[in-house]
Amino acid sequence: MPVHCDGIVSNQSGVCLGIYVADCCAVSIVDPIRRAIGLVHSGKKGTELGIVPKAIAAMSAEFGSRASDLLVQLSPCIRPPHYEIDFAAEILRQCREIGVTDVHDCGFCTACDLTRYYSYRAEKGRTGRMLAFLVLR
Repeated sequence: MPVHCDGIVSNQSGVCLGIYVADCCAVSIVDPIRRAIGLVHSGKKGTELGIVPKAIAAMSAEFGSRASDLLVQLSPCIRPPHYEIDFAAEILRQCREIGVTDVHDCGFCTACDLTRYYSYRAEKGRTGRMLAFLVLR
């Protein structure tokens, strides 16, 4: 049954988390020590509201995850100069501020290469979506 939200966490093996994005950032969070994962859709509003630190706080509360143990990966997303806000940089800053040291940003801009990525903004709303998956094996 699909769940409609901007982030989800799990410690269940074999459960596949998935989110759609088309300019926003799909943020994968992995706790290899306590065997838990989180997948977050973070765009302008979600980043401003600190959705990634909130997901990490949920993982801490639910599974005992510690920020220093986490691996965080940022997907392709829209970036300056194609968008006025660099939410990828803000997500990186937020992660480091709460103690996540293993943060990786792929650095790709969705609006820069429309042959590889969908961009809601560059394609003026007439576009597809990318799907990010994360599963705990």
